[in-house]
Amino acid sequence: MAKDHGPQIKDDEVYEDLREKGYSKEKAARIANSDRHEVGKKGGKGEKYEERTKKELYQKAKEVGIEGRSDMSKDELIEALRNH
Repeated sequence: MAKDHGPQIKDDEVYEDLREKGYSKEKAARIANSDRHEVGKKGGKGEKYEERTKKELYQKAKEVGIEGRSDMSKDELIEALRNH
């Protein structure tokens, strides 16, 4: 039985499984709280990071809260976004 993580986590079992697999608390919570019927609607049709400008990557990094983004190169931004 999964531990109750309170009202901020919708699916405690999914959250715990993801944490055991090494996902960050933030990412595990985001997935556990998502409506899995709506996730991934683009189905891989989103623009690839390599095709975006450094400015676009910087804005995306800002949206998701990646620290140190102002000192990152385009390649570093891509890696940080992929690993976030």
